[in-house]
Amino acid sequence: MMFSPVYRHVLIVRQAVLQQEVDYLLEVGASGAYGYIDNGMLTASKDRLRQFGLKPEDIVFRVSSTSGADASDAADPLPRGTGLRLEAEYPYEDLLRIDQLIGFDKPQKGAKLHAFGIRMSEYVR
Repeated sequence: MMFSPVYRHVLIVRQAVLQQEVDYLLEVGASGAYGYIDNGMLTASKDRLRQFGLKPEDIVFRVSSTSGADASDAADPLPRGTGLRLEAEYPYEDLLRIDQLIGFDKPQKGAKLHAFGIRMSEYVR
């Protein structure tokens, strides 16, 4: 019990930052001014996440809509009432490797932090 798992704080912060970024992108993307989340927004997001120590090349975003329409097309924004979904993934890396020393199993190979959100588009044509 004297062992202080400081590395877990890094994991918790990464998860929180990833979820916060998903929420922010959905807030902007679903607004009446946009109705989409395009590659430019995702690239800017990766740059913001880099400031928190995440590797942009390891961040995976998936943008979709509840209607099946392309949710990343600026030329055809999602109309009001259509759900805009965003998922983000980031690998655990080796943050939990030390858990093996105290008897816990580390995450399965390929396991990732996951953040998810959905908002209804407010864009009116």
